[in-house]
Amino acid sequence: MRLRLSRTAAVIGSVLGLSVAAASTTAISATSTGASGTESRHINTSLDVWPQGVYRAPVDAALEARVETLLSQMSLEQKVAQIIQPEIRDFSVEDMRRVGFGSFLNGGGSFPGNNSQARAADWVTLADAMYEAAMDASLDGTAIPPLWGTDAVHGHGNVFGATLFPHNIGLGATQNPALIKAIAATTAREVRATGIDWVFAPTVALVDNLRWGRSYEGYARDPQLIERYARAFVAGMQGEGDSWLDGAHTLATAKHFIGDGGTENGDDRGDTRVDEATLAGRHGQGYVGALAQGVQTVMASFNSWNGEKLHGSHYLLTEVLKNRLGFDGVVVGDWLGHGFVPGCSYERCAAAINAGVDILMAPGDSWKALYPNTIADVKAGAVPASRLDDAVKRILRVKLRAGLFDGLSPSKRPFAGDASLIGHPEHRALARQAVAESLVLLKNNPVEGSPLLPIKSSVRVLVIGEGADNIPQQTGGWSMTWQGTEVTNADFPGATSIFAGIKDALKAGGGEARLSVDGSIPADFTPDLVLAVFGESPYAEGNGDLDNLEYQRGDKRDLAMLKRVRAAGLPLVSVFLTGRPLWVNPELNASDAFVAAWLPGSEGAGVADVLIGDKDAKPRADFIGRLPFPWPATPDADGWQSEEKPQGVLFELWQGFDYQSDARLTKLDESSGAETAPSRLAIFDKAIKAPWHLAVGDDTGMHRVGAGVWQQGPWSVRSINREVQEDARRFSFAAAGRLSFRDDFPMDLRRFNRKTAVLGFDAALESVPAQAELSMQCEGNCGQTLNLAASLVADAKWRRYQVPLGCFGLGVNELGRVFSPMTLTLGAGDALTLANVAIEEAGAASAANILLAECGQAEAMPR
Repeated sequence: MRLRLSRTAAVIGSVLGLSVAAASTTAISATSTGASGTESRHINTSLDVWPQGVYRAPVDAALEARVETLLSQMSLEQKVAQIIQPEIRDFSVEDMRRVGFGSFLNGGGSFPGNNSQARAADWVTLADAMYEAAMDASLDGTAIPPLWGTDAVHGHGNVFGATLFPHNIGLGATQNPALIKAIAATTAREVRATGIDWVFAPTVALVDNLRWGRSYEGYARDPQLIERYARAFVAGMQGEGDSWLDGAHTLATAKHFIGDGGTENGDDRGDTRVDEATLAGRHGQGYVGALAQGVQTVMASFNSWNGEKLHGSHYLLTEVLKNRLGFDGVVVGDWLGHGFVPGCSYERCAAAINAGVDILMAPGDSWKALYPNTIADVKAGAVPASRLDDAVKRILRVKLRAGLFDGLSPSKRPFAGDASLIGHPEHRALARQAVAESLVLLKNNPVEGSPLLPIKSSVRVLVIGEGADNIPQQTGGWSMTWQGTEVTNADFPGATSIFAGIKDALKAGGGEARLSVDGSIPADFTPDLVLAVFGESPYAEGNGDLDNLEYQRGDKRDLAMLKRVRAAGLPLVSVFLTGRPLWVNPELNASDAFVAAWLPGSEGAGVADVLIGDKDAKPRADFIGRLPFPWPATPDADGWQSEEKPQGVLFELWQGFDYQSDARLTKLDESSGAETAPSRLAIFDKAIKAPWHLAVGDDTGMHRVGAGVWQQGPWSVRSINREVQEDARRFSFAAAGRLSFRDDFPMDLRRFNRKTAVLGFDAALESVPAQAELSMQCEGNCGQTLNLAASLVADAKWRRYQVPLGCFGLGVNELGRVFSPMTLTLGAGDALTLANVAIEEAGAASAANILLAECGQAEAMPR
């Protein structure tokens, strides 16, 4: 690749204050492994496109001397322990006492004692136990306090009752750095209340392709705004001046270095194919801001840059980040990210350490081999002792700056165990303000001569849609669980749904709100207008990746609901919950007013603050939010990497209306220009897909399964990591029962009425179940059960099983009302592990793909 210095370099020079003339270049080779095979490329590089020495942190000679003294007293084993980071589900206090890990983390959906309702005191108790074990030198010979890291990406999202702020995309819409600083400081206090001292935030990705499932973690498609927000967030979380890293603040992490939002096709963990000037000038601005504010840790990214994995890039991690930018803090790897470097595995990766990763994130059992293997690599010279010493010095430096060596256990530190800080009213008020400021008005057509919004507080409003009274949907991913799935409103005590906020605002003005999730109009309620709340179901990294930006592609349930309202002749306001702009032309056309509400978090009343006016329809608050990304005019409008005006845009970057604007919108083109019926319907793919949920039970009752470890009587379900976090479920039945992926409302699956369509699932079994009866259930007890026992292979290996839909005995009309696409009955003592459930096209039969061509033994179900 040839370095392009002309126009892009001039832009970077003006942004960073650099001279780009006569830049000296070096070259590196990169290897990219993907679906198309392995591609080796020669990449020209130039450090001169990066700013020099932007990092700012206090220089303390006494602290540096103490780092050297501590290092000199440590054995090889103690040093290696500092760079290994296990996860709380996968190691014990005794493991900490024996090994003396330098840090540990709790991932999304991970809690002390697997208790999702753990209180602040429970978190502090675990923090104390780990601290005391690490400080016990009787087994490992060292007493170095550990760091505990957590993903508090929009508030302390793993903690029961915590304040959850809008996700970053909504905060970007506010264009308010002061708000970002206040949110970061507030989050730090709630994190401190649980005894934790390190937050894996902020995400400073520049998102170029909205198909990426982490788009909502990006603030905006604006490098300069990201730079300002990064400064503000780090200042709020770490403190500044005399408050820097005091007891009210925590360590921050700028992530994911670098280019995570620029991958080809928005592929999570994919390849960002841009020149270095673009990487620095667009994707690097968040790091410029964070480093200038003294951020103490940076997380390496899963993605590659022109074929080279970031976890293995010595050039970017060491030559650029540490040497050129001047960063003297810690580079932490992402979740098993080192294992994706060529030549590495989860259990061994000298290449990542040598590249500049200072802490290897090692969840699951990987740490058990990674620790001795890394010791062996240092002894063999595969990891130079000087590189290990550099990593450990960085870790010790950050710990000293953070006050971990001040002699206080977590429970003795400021704010520890203060349950009143979790969801404090002042924190919730700040989150509510953020919600109100994040809303973007995209349409406000007149109804009876006046714009429909704001709504008079004296009217009767029917509030409809799955998102109306659904706190998990409005909080999105990274909310009590990694993907934000398998939770209910009860998992968010103190939170307010959008419907609750609308109801309270109308009641205060003499009006009334009624809830109807499916959009039906109650016989005893005559609404003046309808307010629909709908949008994306929760997701996080990987699981949220799309191949097309069409909303509800192939399953237009919400559009059908909106059209029923229109047919009734009622004015309609739509509130769209989403982690990114999507193609919603049909939904826009069906609505008189349309508001992008993003993923607002726990304080849904902020929506009512703007939408509900007074009795005379005068606004109580105006629309401040503007679009942080362009809004697509077509389903395939993405890949907006260029600096030029992007194509296929309906609304431009920073567009949006207020109550003084003419926000009328004429009818839009509804032709998608793409195949609208996908050939695959995911049911459980990394996470359980909407609208399905998992239930376990028997004829006496079915019980909705929660995340993590779930137990109900004789049945237990455990989330496990197969390829990514929590992408499989382990079922253990002490008594006969059934597991079922189901929905409260039937789904129309008639588009799969073809011979090649199958129900596919991955399963691993150690023994053949005594009973294994598979069925697909619809209204009215239809279809057949299939005895799969003879077809299952018990050798603990993963295999894919595919069952033709025709085997279930459903007619065309019955396929139109399926409420469970997969129900599996198991016997007492049976167990299996399940993943990747979908309706799909049949694949070729093989040892790893078992196709039940003859349908096994079919038994008719009672009708």
